[in-house]
Amino acid sequence: MLARGKNGQIEIVGDRVRIERKGVLGFMTGGFKGEKDIAITDVTSIQFKKAGFATNGYMQFAFMGGTENKKGLFSAVNDENTIMFTKKQQADFEKIKEEIESLRSSLRAGKGAMSGVSVADELKKFAELRDQGIISDSEFDSKKTELLG
Repeated sequence: MLARGKNGQIEIVGDRVRIERKGVLGFMTGGFKGEKDIAITDVTSIQFKKAGFATNGYMQFAFMGGTENKKGLFSAVNDENTIMFTKKQQADFEKIKEEIESLRSSLRAGKGAMSGVSVADELKKFAELRDQGIISDSEFDSKKTELLG
């Protein structure tokens, strides 16, 4: 699955998300950084800002140890974990976001079952991420609902 944006593209490759810079804007904001692969199980949250009438939207990945910008659209332009998209491209990004979230759930469920991680441990981990400002209250609530069934 692939979504092409203004400053690059996001592709699901097996159990990884690949961010690749393409085009002039991709070069201007990312330079020669090339591809970046992130394990789907390492993604702690996905920030999704819909495109507006006069603004681009963006999709930003957060993960443990990541250095993503948290200051909105203007900072997101230069963030290596962010891809911007137009209103026309938004549907592809919504689909890939849903697929990544679905894969995150299924991969983490399998990982948790194999490693013996309890639901309480998972909730504690996500509460810490919320308290550190890495994920939002709504993302925490969503994960809590998912873990508790």
